[in-house]
Amino acid sequence: MTTAPVDRRAARVLLLDREGRLLLFHGHDPQDLSRGSWWFTPGGGIDEGETPVEAAARELQEETGLVVDPAVLGQRVHDRITLFPWGGVNYRQIEDYFVLRIDAHEVDTAGFNAIETAAVLGHRWWSLDELTTTQERIYPGELTDLLGRVAC
Repeated sequence: MTTAPVDRRAARVLLLDREGRLLLFHGHDPQDLSRGSWWFTPGGGIDEGETPVEAAARELQEETGLVVDPAVLGQRVHDRITLFPWGGVNYRQIEDYFVLRIDAHEVDTAGFNAIETAAVLGHRWWSLDELTTTQERIYPGELTDLLGRVAC
């Protein structure tokens, strides 16, 4: 018998440096290594009482060490609904995406929680050309189209 997915709200950030490269984290599900690994944007769950933009700024600080006022993230540039298994639970996640352009940033993952520490394998900055040609699994699947829209 399958169970209904657990609903979850999340906020994510497209963090672009002055060269137009995008920061992605590399991770896996520590409870299901058979799923392999994938690349994904900084972000995570929205806490009770938080707005999506507040959650995006908080997650950015926790995951990268970059402290920003939520107002600099502006308006949501993308949203999606995704279904995925994680840690033995099926989720239905509604995601809001925001963009932040910076000159440069040395990523500091000291703010990772225990789950992130176990699940995140690394990070790197990707050019649009690299994202377009890679055979790696990257989420969201429409990322290159999204970057094309927000790069203007």
